[in-house]
Amino acid sequence: MDDLEIGSVPLRVAKSPSRRPLGAVLIASGTITTEELESALVVANSSGCRLGEALVALGTITPRVLASALAEQAGLEFLDLGTVELDAAAVALLPEQFARRNEALPIRFLDEDTVQVAVADPTNILVSDDLRLALGLNIRLAVVEAEVLELTLERAYKRHMDLDLIDDEAVELELPSIDDIAGDGAGTAPAIKFVNSIIGLAVDEGASDVHFEPEHRELNVRARVDGVMRTLTTVSKSMHSAVISRIKVMAGLDIAERRAPQDGRITVRYEGHGVDIRVAVLPTAHGEKAVLRMLHRQKGGLDLSLLGMNTKDYATFTRAMRQPYGVVIACGPTGSGKTTTLYAAVSALNDSERVITTIEDPVEYQVPGITQVEVNVKAGLTFARGLRTMLRSDPDVLLVGEIRDDETASIAIQAAMTGHLVFTTLHTHDAASSIERLKQMGLDASALESALTLIVAQRLARRLCLDCREPYLPGDLEEFALLGVAEPTADLVIYRPTGCVRCAGTGYIGRAPVYELLPIRGRIRRLLSSSSEELFQAAVEDGMTTLRQDGARLVLEGVSSIEEIRRITGDGWR
Repeated sequence: MDDLEIGSVPLRVAKSPSRRPLGAVLIASGTITTEELESALVVANSSGCRLGEALVALGTITPRVLASALAEQAGLEFLDLGTVELDAAAVALLPEQFARRNEALPIRFLDEDTVQVAVADPTNILVSDDLRLALGLNIRLAVVEAEVLELTLERAYKRHMDLDLIDDEAVELELPSIDDIAGDGAGTAPAIKFVNSIIGLAVDEGASDVHFEPEHRELNVRARVDGVMRTLTTVSKSMHSAVISRIKVMAGLDIAERRAPQDGRITVRYEGHGVDIRVAVLPTAHGEKAVLRMLHRQKGGLDLSLLGMNTKDYATFTRAMRQPYGVVIACGPTGSGKTTTLYAAVSALNDSERVITTIEDPVEYQVPGITQVEVNVKAGLTFARGLRTMLRSDPDVLLVGEIRDDETASIAIQAAMTGHLVFTTLHTHDAASSIERLKQMGLDASALESALTLIVAQRLARRLCLDCREPYLPGDLEEFALLGVAEPTADLVIYRPTGCVRCAGTGYIGRAPVYELLPIRGRIRRLLSSSSEELFQAAVEDGMTTLRQDGARLVLEGVSSIEEIRRITGDGWR
């Protein structure tokens, strides 16, 4: 290495080796033939593009092979960005405009004086010189695929979003900007920008929750994406107070109260639709922790055919929702898609011949033709009180966002017994245990026999990234048993995650539902006074597809992985 000095900043610059032509590198490695090189040179000369671009355009090599060859030609490391966790501090060294213009991205520190920079074109010496001057640090270049670099740049700099804070009492045309309502004690402008950027990033990533977690020396920000926590960034503890104050001001909380838990709400507009944010602030040993629950308001319902049920369960579900009365329950943990399933049902029933009324906390889907009521505990509008009033409003179909207490459960069952079709949700692990939970709320078996129609248990399994999933054959008998496969066959192919830049290295993008449907009929209706285990066994004997079996279907279809189905259903895979 040669030592240079520009101003007062020492720079280590690698000596440039004499480079072999790209074509020679590819031929020497056996990647292309002489004839393929000659064809590509003809295309390159006639179109004015570079040799590597011509080879990719002709399909002779892939972009990944090209990047690897360019790295070998330049004597640099080839890097798969999908396996690298970006360092926010390194990314922040370069302004977005500079990084995009030069197609270069600082990705991590190798030591306190050296930063690794990803580039797609290592032959551009001017870019290397500009980077050294701009960063003021030693740099080590790594070659990456051009398209992957573009995607990573988009991801790395998608941090600041323009959000409008929605005041429920404000006129829509006069909505204030978040930046205009800092308020007293809301902290400094950096804190405002930081909170706005985190909210924007969370919405863009599809996060369901964002955690601002204070530690002894730093503030960690993590988000739950597709049901799994991932780190967004870590900042100095010195920002903690201003960040929490900013969140409190946005949520209308008391910024002077730091010893008691507080709950609030923020509503923002992002890309034309509203996002409800429920805020919980909790005192901890290292200061206040804030958790933001992201609830996306969506216009319109969901088509039943998009629920992803197998043919048998789809027929069972549609038969139950077409009944003139009864209770259909969707159960599962928070964030398992219960509301989406029920809205698909009420949207299918939404016509001029029915009166459909919902009571929710909050209203997640906005559907024309349906009367939607939002719970407001401070104003005295609870689920139970709202449901009582709704029953006096001549409805045909009711959607109760959640059964949380004995009173709401009793009213919902009575509504079904008096000729209403009721859809609701319950927090239980599986379909059979929902019966036990309702009995614990004081409902007797005879009332449940008269009212219950169907119980739907569900989970959301992460979908494998189609760009990087890896096929393999299960390696042990346990995996075959979990899949319900007696022995391997020639056409059995399942996949596991690997990780790439498109899926942020997780191996997954998006989620798919897993269902377990328990219709209340025949001997199941007569067994409602039995234990949940007895009910489960009877349902399986009657042909119920369990969560385990439906998850196995997704694995065999290449949609998800064994590891993911294990994660969402537990090791028991009941």
